[in-house]
Amino acid sequence: MIETLLPETGGAVRIGISGPPGAGKSTFIERFGLEGIALGRRIAVLAVDPASKRGGGAILGDKTRMAELARAPHAFIRPSSAGTSRGGVARRTRENILLCEAAAFDAVLVETVGVGQAETAVAEIVDMFILILPPAGGDELQGIKRGIVELADLVLVNKADGELAAVAHRTAADYASAIGLIRQPYLEWQVPVRAISALKGVGIREVWDDIARFRAVLDATGAWSRRRAEQALSALRSEIGDSLLDHFRAAPAVAERLAAIEEEVVAGTRTPAAAARVLLGHFFSHG
Repeated sequence: MIETLLPETGGAVRIGISGPPGAGKSTFIERFGLEGIALGRRIAVLAVDPASKRGGGAILGDKTRMAELARAPHAFIRPSSAGTSRGGVARRTRENILLCEAAAFDAVLVETVGVGQAETAVAEIVDMFILILPPAGGDELQGIKRGIVELADLVLVNKADGELAAVAHRTAADYASAIGLIRQPYLEWQVPVRAISALKGVGIREVWDDIARFRAVLDATGAWSRRRAEQALSALRSEIGDSLLDHFRAAPAVAERLAAIEEEVVAGTRTPAAAARVLLGHFFSHG
């Protein structure tokens, strides 16, 4: 079905949104989506919830936290479980993006699981990566690791209202200074840092302006199309790896020996590296 729809894809702007718990990602997405609809856009939201390590299930509550946006006729919200995937997105999120584009949505927002440093895979499937942060002081600033900040194309410090307004603006200034010391993702784009209030709607329209400016700048140099081409290759390699792992786990030659070899590893009589070589040997020798 996706192969058939490919000619209808590619027209939307793909936006990844990540940040630590409590940063207000869902509140921002609802306000941001409603603002986009007011500007004449059709908005799709793919929200990825963490899966339980024990039961494997997920609450999938993002849609309930965006009640007003969920009722909007020009919006679509699809919560899904991350399952066993790492990096904050589900295995088929990229395909879901393509389906939303084929359905003529103008913007596709991908909200990651939101546990901080691990949420980097989303940057490989979107055009623009937005990092949302809560107001924080020095210790909290150190807690947001450099890796995810380096991937951000736009940094938003949320909750710039009420008693937290001054703290949010100070945090934004701190991040602006810190980002100045980090190698920028694009030479033609200086990553903006904004203090916003998703609750009050302050600074939300400016985010849409930033996205339009970001696309215009990257389009002018060809970086926009190059980024999508690189992402397509990354998706190919990821799919090869995932498919090989699926076949490996399903192979009878591996299944017959897996439990016994796992016991040897647990008992300490065989190293994980040696065990892996044995299992891979059986896998490849039996086709």
